[in-house]
Amino acid sequence: MKRFEYIRALEPQQAVMFATPKDASFIAGGTNLLDLMKFEIETPLKLVDINRLELEQIETTADGGLRIGTLVTNSDLAAHPTIIASYPVLSRAILAGASGQLRNKATTGGNLLQRTRCFYFYQLDSPCNKREPGSGCPAINGENRLLAILGTSDACIAQHPSDMAVAMRLLDVTIETLKADGSTRQIAIKDFYCLPKDTPHIETILETGELITHVVLPAPIKGVHTYDKVRDRASYAFALVSCAAVIDKDESGKMKTVRLAFGGIGTEPWRNEAVEAILTGTDGNTHVITQAADLLLKDAKGSGQNDFKIPLTRRLLKQVIQRALTTQGA
Repeated sequence: MKRFEYIRALEPQQAVMFATPKDASFIAGGTNLLDLMKFEIETPLKLVDINRLELEQIETTADGGLRIGTLVTNSDLAAHPTIIASYPVLSRAILAGASGQLRNKATTGGNLLQRTRCFYFYQLDSPCNKREPGSGCPAINGENRLLAILGTSDACIAQHPSDMAVAMRLLDVTIETLKADGSTRQIAIKDFYCLPKDTPHIETILETGELITHVVLPAPIKGVHTYDKVRDRASYAFALVSCAAVIDKDESGKMKTVRLAFGGIGTEPWRNEAVEAILTGTDGNTHVITQAADLLLKDAKGSGQNDFKIPLTRRLLKQVIQRALTTQGA
C-alpha cells in the first residue's frame, strides 16, 4: 500500500473541501476501498475520514418516506423497523449481500459506490480499461462467468456488484450530495450510474470531491416484496443473477403494480420500465412473461462463459412473478 495523508473531517463542508484534489478519497467503513488500496488499484494521496460527520440518522420525510444518512451502516439499515415493515425488499437485499462483520462496517453511501469484482480489474499485470483507460478488456475473451450481459460495450463488460443498489434502483431512491462550492444536488438513482461505453473508468456522475450525504426513499410501495439471488454458494457470494421485485395484484388476480430490478447481469443495477409495463394489467401468464423476458434481454450479449445468464434470467423472472401472484395477500 502506498503512503497517504490521513485527515479527519468534522462536518460535511469541511470534508468536501479536504477532498477537492483529484488524488483524495473519502473513507467511512472502507470495506471496499481498503482492499483496492492494498492491491494498489486505487492510490489516493489523501484519505478524508467522514466517520465523525452527523450523517447516521434515519428520518421520516413529509411524504411518508425515509431519509437515510450516508453513514448508516448496512446492519442498522437492514434491521430498522420501518425498513423491515415497509421496505422489506431493501432489508432482504442487504442481508443477502455480505457477512455480518462487513454489514457492521459498510455504509449506505459506500455501498452505492462499490466497484466491480471483475478478475482482471484486480490484476495489476493485466490490461483493464476500467483501471487503465485505453489498455484493453481481456475479460471479453477471457474469464467472464460473473460478468455483465446488459449495458456492456467493447471497452468493458464488468458487472455492478451491489445487492443493496439493486433494491434502491427498484425503489427509485434519490441521492443527495454536497459539492465543494457548498451547493447540493438531488440525483435520481436512474441517472446516477454511467454505462461503460468507451469510458468505463467513469462509473457515476459524481464530481471530484462530491459527497453523498443522504439517500431518500419515497413512500412505501404496496405489494409482495421479494429479493431473489442466484449464486454459486449460499454464503455471501456475489450474484450470478438477482431480482428485486414489488408485485401487487387486484381482486381479479391481475397485476396492478410491477417493479423489477436485476443484479449480476448489468454494468449497473438494471431496471427496464418497459418490461414492467408489459406485465402490468395482466395475469402473469406464460406468454406475457415470455414477452417481458424477450424485451428485458433483447440487447443481452453473452461473452462465452456467462452465456448461461440469459436463460437463467428468464427462469428467475418467471419464478418471481408466479410466486408473487400465488402468495397470499399479494
